Amino acid sequence: MKQFTYLIVILITVFIVSCSSGKKDLPVIGFVDYEKDASLEPAKNGFIDALKANGFEDGKNIKISYRNAQGSIPTLTQIVNFFVSKKVDLMATCTTLSSITAAQKTKTIPIFMMVSPTVKLMNMENAAGKGPANLFGVVEDLNYIDTSFSNILKFLKPKAGKLFVGMIYNQSEPQSVDAKKRIQADADKLNITLIALPLNSSADAQLVTQSLLSKNIDAFFANPDNSVFASFETIYKSCDQKNVPIFTSEAGLVQRGAVAAFGADIYQWGYQAGEQAAQFLKTHSTAGLQPEMVKLRKRVYNPALAKKYNINVPANFEPVK
Repeated sequence: MKQFTYLIVILITVFIVSCSSGKKDLPVIGFVDYEKDASLEPAKNGFIDALKANGFEDGKNIKISYRNAQGSIPTLTQIVNFFVSKKVDLMATCTTLSSITAAQKTKTIPIFMMVSPTVKLMNMENAAGKGPANLFGVVEDLNYIDTSFSNILKFLKPKAGKLFVGMIYNQSEPQSVDAKKRIQADADKLNITLIALPLNSSADAQLVTQSLLSKNIDAFFANPDNSVFASFETIYKSCDQKNVPIFTSEAGLVQRGAVAAFGADIYQWGYQAGEQAAQFLKTHSTAGLQPEMVKLRKRVYNPALAKKYNINVPANFEPVK
């Protein structure tokens, strides 16, 4: 009987030792995407590629838990709450609403943003002008929009001395409202008549776009807005039927039907954020990290659409591949 008891004790001891010396759980990255969008997908790919280039690969030495809210704010909140409850090692957030929601739900888990505006534009600075201490990644301000919008005059000549440009914006998104104000100021300086109509979700895009087109606009400007991204095919179809060219500040939309853009390279935006996340995974520290500006912007155009609208393209624009 004693020998049997000793055997049980030895087996239990071996089991405990083997468990304690076994492979540790992999660091978990909670990736939060607000919606599924072809223009935004390269950001996620860039983020993952940057991690891999720095020695971190999903399923080998890290685990990437990807969740997409499909454009639903309640679902987005549930996703972020889930990641917080699981105490993931870090969160990656794509687009503004993902970044804001994550920052509202946790003050301790590092958040690496992409395709998001500055902390100030997200209205997340405190009285001292400081943002949440756990916010990192790559952001953009609105300065590039000035160039994006003024580019329209390089492609189109005003009729009767005035150019009429339409745009839609989501009045519930801070960066969209701020962009609209910025574009209005640009339009006033450039002697362009801006006709801007608000919407509450991408479901309203077709109706609002058709309302704009009924006002005989010369061009449509697709500003940095999640609702514009999500409904771009609808916007393009309506504009194409009326022979109204689309210009934008988002390079990824040129492949989807815009004539030209000056804006951030979305893949590189995600890659840049992934490099920050990799540094954190290597050092287990956020020392020296802070939100940084996107580094790579480009001028691109769609050759087929330039030909369709008989537009002469400036030499510093490159064709989309």
